[in-house]
Amino acid sequence: MNKGTKLALWVLLISFGIALFWNSFPLIKDTIHFILNPTIGTLLDWNISIGMLVVVFSISLVLSLFQKFTIDQNLLRELKKEQKILQEEIKKYKDHPEKLMELQKKQFEFLPKTMDLTLRPIAYTGIPIVLFFRWFSDYFIDIQQPEKIFGIFSTSGTFIFPSWFWAYLILSIFFSTLFRKLFKLA
Repeated sequence: MNKGTKLALWVLLISFGIALFWNSFPLIKDTIHFILNPTIGTLLDWNISIGMLVVVFSISLVLSLFQKFTIDQNLLRELKKEQKILQEEIKKYKDHPEKLMELQKKQFEFLPKTMDLTLRPIAYTGIPIVLFFRWFSDYFIDIQQPEKIFGIFSTSGTFIFPSWFWAYLILSIFFSTLFRKLFKLA
């Protein structure tokens, strides 16, 4: 395991600890609330739908920028291209177990390189994202109206976004896809 992967795993462990012990460490929770309540909380209080759009847009933009500038895009494109070629070869030789094993070994050699590249942004964004999610959870529990995001009804009469989490997830997929194309991310 190389240095980048170890760092990403440590960040993930710390993030998991923060999420798990959020209520046990009031210093962390209170500090995040002190910072986010008057900023993002005020935006969401003003208009929850527009506020959620702005917040998710901003988070997706920042994550995409970290991805663009912390990952060697050319190297990642090259690795993906080589993996695709290898996948095509594996499909050709699926009836030849010896050749298939050799190709699969080559395929596993790409895994550490690709993981090291793609996990790098987590070292910078993992903990802030967990803090944001914990704050979002507290915010929407406090207002007790998480279903008001967008207030759009489907044909069955239910809300399209039943909770802040689904609104965040769907909007972040949309904005992330947009930024991936815009910034030409690998």
